[in-house]
Amino acid sequence: MAVNYVCRHCKTGIGSLSGDAASEARLGFHFLTPEERSDIIAYNPNGDVTVKVVCDYCREAIEANPELLLVMSPLQ
Repeated sequence: MAVNYVCRHCKTGIGSLSGDAASEARLGFHFLTPEERSDIIAYNPNGDVTVKVVCDYCREAIEANPELLLVMSPLQ
């Protein structure tokens, strides 16, 4: 199982983990509520997991321009 991190806004790949480092318990996924899990984590048919996070570029852009959060895809 591989865990792939991508930015939820610009879809840029941020990083990937595999092997023993990729267990859900070690990554802290068990602390998420069911709603947070469905929003953040996607399980792919091949067994990999995609985790949607926010990259530094998008975080800075949104902090400087909070109105971007009102748009469906603010940073494509």
